[in-house]
Amino acid sequence: MIKQAEFEQIIADESKRIDGDIVWREDEDHSPALEFRADVESDEGYPLVLKGSYNPFAGALSYTLIHRDVGRVYALDMGKDHRNPSGELVGEKHKHRWNEPHRDRLAYVPTDITASLEQPAEVWSQFCAEAKIRHQGAMHDPPSIQKDPFV
Repeated sequence: MIKQAEFEQIIADESKRIDGDIVWREDEDHSPALEFRADVESDEGYPLVLKGSYNPFAGALSYTLIHRDVGRVYALDMGKDHRNPSGELVGEKHKHRWNEPHRDRLAYVPTDITASLEQPAEVWSQFCAEAKIRHQGAMHDPPSIQKDPFV
């Protein structure tokens, strides 16, 4: 487990960066979702990876910052309701931010995400700005997914 001060140091570190283009790929479980995974580099060498998931059929988009030692420490979810441990319903657009007693289970409604989930590249740009992650490359638009007419 990481301490709150360590998380705050990680999230405030402006040297976090992703090098190279991001290309959405089909989910390896063959769901209709598209995914990507990118290593997050930093001057401090934090063990971070960022995962994205987009399912236009379910109306869901997620960007998740993962600390390899503890799991999710920061995330944006769109299109999925979340209920905090207190029972409070946060809603379909929410962020998770590491909190030592609750880990990643607390969420709040962000004011910095104004793009819609149908605009994954714009949401990505807004997410990276707030998380202080420089993306040195292009975020490619997700490919169109055709529904299987036989399903």
